[in-house]
Amino acid sequence: MGYAFRRVLLNLVVIWLVMTFVFVTVRVLPGDYAAAQVSERYFGGGAASGESPEDALDKARARLGLDDSLPVQYVKYVRDLMTGDLGTSFATGRSAVAEIRHALPYTIQLGAMSMLIAVLISFPVGIISAVRQDSLLDGVLRFFAIGALAAPSFWTATIGTLVVLKYGILELNIVGSPGIWEDPWSSLQLFIIPAVAGGVSSGAIVMRLLRSQLLDVLRQDYVRTALAKGLQERTVILRHAMRNALIPVLTVFGFVFATLISGSVILEAMFNIPGMGQMMIVSLRSRDVPVVQGLALVVATGVVIVNLVVDLIYLKIDPRISVEGVR
Repeated sequence: MGYAFRRVLLNLVVIWLVMTFVFVTVRVLPGDYAAAQVSERYFGGGAASGESPEDALDKARARLGLDDSLPVQYVKYVRDLMTGDLGTSFATGRSAVAEIRHALPYTIQLGAMSMLIAVLISFPVGIISAVRQDSLLDGVLRFFAIGALAAPSFWTATIGTLVVLKYGILELNIVGSPGIWEDPWSSLQLFIIPAVAGGVSSGAIVMRLLRSQLLDVLRQDYVRTALAKGLQERTVILRHAMRNALIPVLTVFGFVFATLISGSVILEAMFNIPGMGQMMIVSLRSRDVPVVQGLALVVATGVVIVNLVVDLIYLKIDPRISVEGVR
């Protein structure tokens, strides 16, 4: 319990540092939402009132709370954050929570499908490659893993899309962009290519690590003894070797999760999936500060929670580690 409490406190500090960095970054970028709106009104063909552009800009910044100094804005931001208020979107006038709540299910669907594909691919490939070490099959699988590591997810998704469109394998509804709760079949057809691209790219990390860890475990004396006593190879691998080999592999799942989140930004934009990745790009372009800050908070919290859960599971499955010895 003490270890978990210390980790929670440390993760809260990490989230605070991330949010502070995002707060400063979005405000030091050139331009802001008020300037873009006033520029469009006066110089983009919109109807201009009798006031000067400078006065209109001052009023717009005052209305959006951008006229205060950076320290004052930061104090207000932290105060609102402590009460659960993420602010109001400059673009839509809706709360940032409502905007994120709409986009979150799409990102969760893409992330869950990608993680499932990563596990389904990486575990069999890693195990077979280790058991059949230095064979032709091992060489082919290692080549596949290295290629998956080297190929960016957006490149894999592009190639997959070209193949699908050329042979008419799937119908990609990028206009409607349905979620699985709306139209399961159309949604799966739309999400399968980015999910495979993200899953293969992330799963390649697990493939390589699982193979190397399983090879080390298979050389241990207790594995040789179990095989010498007549136990089936499958039983020894799955019941004994895999448990110890998975301990280091488990620690990288937090990193894999972060990789999936970062990769979803490009994949969602490519396939017009209205998730948090695409929303982040649109919000950054328009300098919609509350939405950007809210999205960063959700992503940072998700990554921190996944890493915390992984650490706690690691302590549970590895009896050699004591909580008192972990700092």
